[in-house]
This record gives sequence, C-alpha cells and structure tokens, in this order.
Amino acid sequence: MANTIVDCFVTCAKHLEGLLAEEIQSLGGREVKETVAGVTFKAAMLDVYRICMWSRLANRVLLPLVQGKVERADDLYALVQQVPWEDHLSPTGTLAVDFSGSSNAIRHTRFGAQTVKDAIVDLLRTKTGKRPTVQIKQPDLRVNAYLKRDHVIIALDLSGDSLHQRGYRLQAGTAPLKETLAAGVLYRLGWPNRWQEYPVLIDPMCGAGTLVIEAAHMAMDRAPALNRQYFGFNRWYGHTPLHWREIVTEAQDRFAAGLERELPEFIGLETNQATLKAACNNIHRAGLQDKVQIKHQDLSTLPQVIGNLGKGFLVTNPPYGERLGEDATLLYLYQNLGTQLREHCMGWDAGLITGNPELAKRMGLRAKRQYSFFNGALPCKLLTFDVSPEYVVKAHKHAEGQTQPSREAYVEAPVSAGATMFANRLRKNIKKLKPWLKQQNVDCYRIYDADMPEYAFAIDRYADWLHVQEYAPPASVDPERAQQRLLDALSVLPDVTGVASNQIVLKQRRKQKGTQQYKQHDQTGDFFPVTEYQARFLVNLKDYLDTGLFLDHRPMRRQIFAEARGQRVLNLYCYTASVSVHAALGGAASTTSVDLSPTYIGWATKNFALNGLGEQHQLVQADCLKWLEQNHTQYDLIFIDPPTFSNSKRIEQDFDIQRDHEKLLTLAMSRLNKQGTLYFSNNFRRFKFVDQLLYRFEVEEISSKTIDPDFARNPKIHRCWRLCHRN
Repeated sequence: MANTIVDCFVTCAKHLEGLLAEEIQSLGGREVKETVAGVTFKAAMLDVYRICMWSRLANRVLLPLVQGKVERADDLYALVQQVPWEDHLSPTGTLAVDFSGSSNAIRHTRFGAQTVKDAIVDLLRTKTGKRPTVQIKQPDLRVNAYLKRDHVIIALDLSGDSLHQRGYRLQAGTAPLKETLAAGVLYRLGWPNRWQEYPVLIDPMCGAGTLVIEAAHMAMDRAPALNRQYFGFNRWYGHTPLHWREIVTEAQDRFAAGLERELPEFIGLETNQATLKAACNNIHRAGLQDKVQIKHQDLSTLPQVIGNLGKGFLVTNPPYGERLGEDATLLYLYQNLGTQLREHCMGWDAGLITGNPELAKRMGLRAKRQYSFFNGALPCKLLTFDVSPEYVVKAHKHAEGQTQPSREAYVEAPVSAGATMFANRLRKNIKKLKPWLKQQNVDCYRIYDADMPEYAFAIDRYADWLHVQEYAPPASVDPERAQQRLLDALSVLPDVTGVASNQIVLKQRRKQKGTQQYKQHDQTGDFFPVTEYQARFLVNLKDYLDTGLFLDHRPMRRQIFAEARGQRVLNLYCYTASVSVHAALGGAASTTSVDLSPTYIGWATKNFALNGLGEQHQLVQADCLKWLEQNHTQYDLIFIDPPTFSNSKRIEQDFDIQRDHEKLLTLAMSRLNKQGTLYFSNNFRRFKFVDQLLYRFEVEEISSKTIDPDFARNPKIHRCWRLCHRN
C-alpha cells in the first residue's frame, strides 16, 4: 500500500495555489497541477502521509473514490453506491459527510450531504445488516463531496480536521491569521531558505503570535502536524499504521536535530493584555516558551527591543480597521511603522500583510513586491520591503562629496497638493476663530465643516481631542479617491492642530436607518469632561455616533441659561440633558428632562452630578409623546429638539417630525403657561409648519440667531423657532 500510486486533491486558500504546488512537489507529489483553491497530483501513499504531516499550506488532503455526472438526486445516490464502502469503513463505525456546491438537481448542501450519507448507510446495511452512525467531530471516516454544475467528486478526507489546526492556537486575537496563511506569507518572504541570515525575527503587532510561531517552527524544522492526535485516516480501513509511524519518526528526528540549531531570536510585541495572554498560551502549547519572547510593549519601543542589530527580519499583520473610527488610528500606526523602519531598521527585510494598501502607501517606503491573499473572506496584500535608501519615498539632497545620500541627508517628502490646501484652510479657520474663542469659556467647537467640497468632513475639537466625521461621498466620487483625501486630511491634522495622533477619532456619517442612530459602536467607556461656559459635560467620542453634546445648539443652551431663573423648565428629547444642566445653572426653579433612551438618561444623570446639581431636577425615561398625553404639569420654559425620524422598539408607532410635529407641539403648548416660551428645533431641512399651528400660536423663526461663528459656514445645520400663546 505504501508504494501504491493514488490521485489526490489538496485544498488551500485562494492565491496560495502556486506555493502549494511547489510544496507538494517537494514532498513527493508527481504531475502536480494547480487549480482554483488547490492542486491535483499523484503520489505514493507514503508520500500522501508525508504531505499530511509536513504541508504548511494545505487545508485538506482528499483521496477521490468516484466521480461522475449528476443530473438528478437519484444519480448522486447511485454514484455513491458504486464505492465498496465496506473496504473503507466498519459497518458499526462513525461517519461524517461534507458537501459543497450546487446544481439544478441539488440546490442545497444539506440535501446533498443527506443523500451521500443515505447511500453509504444503505449500502452497508444491505451488505452487512449493520449501519454506521453520523458523528460530526472526529468520525472514523470523513467523506467529502464537491459538486460543480452537474459533476460531482466523492472523496475521503484524509486530513480529518483542517490542517491549519496545528493544535497550538486555541486562542486568537481580534484579527486572527490562519496558520496556513501565516506560512504562505513566510514562504513568499523566503524565510524557510533565508532564516540563517537573520539574528532576529520580530513581529511588532503579534496578536496571538501565529507569525512568530510559524517562523520558529520552520527554522526548527518542526512538522506542522507533529502534535496532531487525529487525522481522517486514523480509523480508515486503508490506513497502514506502520508506514504512518515511519513518517512520525522521521518528523521527530528532524525536529530533534532542529532543536540543536543556532536559531534567530523570535520576538513578538503586543499591547492588549488579553491578546498577550493568548499569545503566551499559544507559545507554550507550541513548545516554544524557551525560543519565543512575547513582550508587553508597543511599536514605539522597537528601537530598544532590537538594539544595535545590523540586520533583521520584520513581519507583521496590523489591524485592518473594520471597527468604527479605526482608520484614523491606523493611519498613524502605519506612519509610525514606516518611521520606525526607516530610522531604526535600515538593511532589514520586512513583510506587511494589509487589508488596506492605501494605508501602506503612507509609510514612506516603496514596496519591492506585492502578492494577493485572502485572510478568510477578506482580500489583502502582502507587501515586501527592502528597508534601504533606494526604497525610501523621500525627497533627498546629497551632502557634498557623497555618491550616496546618508540617512541623515534625507528630508521628508512634502504632502500632496490637496493635503497642503486642506491644511492651509484648516489653519485659516483656526486663526479666524481665535478672537471669538478668547471671549468664550468653551473648549468644544467646530474648526472645519466641508469647507472644501472634495474634503467632506466635519472636524470638532473637544478639549485635547479631535472628532472627525466623514460625510458619505456621492456615488459619482471614486471610493479610492475619497479614501486618499481622507488619509491626506488625517495625515496633516496632528501638525496643524497640535492634537496628538492617538487623540483623533474618526467616524463616518451615513444616513441612519432604524435604531442605528442609537446603536453603540464600541465599548471603550472613555468619557471625559469638557467645559461650556458655566457647565461641565461628559463626552464620549468613540462609543456612539454622536458624542453626548450637540455643539451647534450652544447658542440655544446659552439662551435657556439666560431665561431660566425662577422658571419651571421642560426639556423633551433631552439626549444627555445639556440644556437642562444650563437651565439649572441659570437658576431654574426645577427642570424635567424626558428621553426614551435609558443610556442617555443615565448619561444625563452623570452630567447633573458633575455640576453638583440637586434633586429638584427630574430625569424621566419615557416616550415624549405618550408622556405629554399623560402628564398635565404646567411649565414656564420648554425646549424640544426631536429626531427627524425614529422607529425605536420602545415606541408604539414610528415618529416622523414632519408628520407628527402638529401633535407634538399642540400637546407641548398645552403644558406651557400662558406667558411661557417654547423653543422648537430640528435639523430636517425640508421641514414646514402646518398652517394650523401658525394660526393658533405666535411662531417666530430664530434660526439665524442660534448659529455661533464656528457654524457660520453651515447655517442650515439646524432650524429653530420661538413659540408663544397668542394673547
């Protein structure tokens, strides 16, 4: 059996086919041919075992048993029964079937798997009077069926579980990299043949440690499946344990010899405590606790970690920025990585896996080569770098008498023309606001609001932080161009504003549907206080789409403060109750703040506590319309700033400001004293009062009086009216 030549198919991730073909050939495969997400080959069974043990790139090793045309479900059943399953599986054994693909005859994989299973079970029961049972995990025999159009291949899965499961990685980081992809990256970088050249391999953002572990195992000649306890062939009737033992012994001997080698240092850096712990656990399970160091440090410590090494190997898989607001952080991360490489790693080789090649362009290094990969379903690139003056993207000048510029002779290349224009506009805006800011006691204000249409952002300063909101570009704008402009803008913000890059938060504003407007986007809990005149408020720039303070309503809050003394104040749709806090600080006899969201009511409670305000200020979690219908208290001053639309699950009927404003304002005016004032605001630009309200009440639009200089460029950001009873 060991010398029997069989046809096999080995699967892999897309774009690893070429590397896998080379690997299979090196392990004894013959007539190797690439196909989509795999390779076909012929090999002796001994070499098939060797591939199961040594392939670092394969997911599954499949041994086809039968294939044919399937025009009906009955054809699939009949085809499967052509196989003498009694030669492969005990009649009382366990069985699992994996089915992929579809056709006109078989549209659902579950139905296909059921048909294959039934055919096997029925045949064994007919021949032996006994039947195997289905067992999903570690069955005696795992059968793989692949259907494309009307052609199906039925094969044994000799690997059992996917071969990327080496057994050491039971814990993953936030952006896990499969072991097979990590190995593919290292193959592309030439690591298996070049590791002797390097005194150190370092991953400065190592996550769960997969890249470092795979690199160490390659250098130590450790077979990736050496510690696997289960393969699909373990209880297969065609298995020859003696020949498998020969392969295991060979792998053990090679590993023992590898342990005697003089190896590079393997170092990983990780800042997240939970991920750091996972990496350390993975390293222990991989048996590398004496070979690999994981340090609780960040990228900025790279110079201290590498010391004065003349040459090294850096490979890393930075975060991809899938969470809200991460693009800003990642831009500065990539820029920092580029700076560290240029300033401290000259002469090194480096590899970077990225799901966002645009960010990699901001590193100031030109990639030598790039390769396409998939990390799961996410397309990504592997960029390879020779960290040398030749590949540094910088304008430079030669010192006198030098044929090559020294590192010190390099100066940073200028930013793009568009970024320069954006930076100049930002400086102009900040300069223009300075006289006004000197007269105010506020540390939250807008410094830019899509002044240049191609740079469609709103940028607000909150004390020592920047909150950047990118508006959705129109369909006519190329998404890649829009991202380039965003990155241009982010790249100049720290220098222009003096705000540290790690205190710039990016969000993308899109039209909010359903409950998305209330949805929590993160869970950092990063609240910090800001000042607005006499008041202090807690803001959170990361966890929600909005920050807890609508800056454009600052003039209205100032107005409420001025009118509140001795008044009973009602604040509907109060959000975090900033208007109510101002009213209370202005001497209101009482305030009542109503909002549907328990999150915002809790936030409002903290705002009152932050300002040392007492119990005469009531916070109510309720649907404002229903609350108005049930509450008949009279108020002297009312402020209403409702959403344009809401379909929260907590309300019985959707709220639409245009449709429902008549009911809302009629109810609210019935709660307003005869001499009282109601301020009504919304940001629906096509809003129009129904005529009946204009006849019943005195209505004056005061929108222009409620816009401060920092919002002068966007006077339509909200509209506001003063309503009073007619005498």
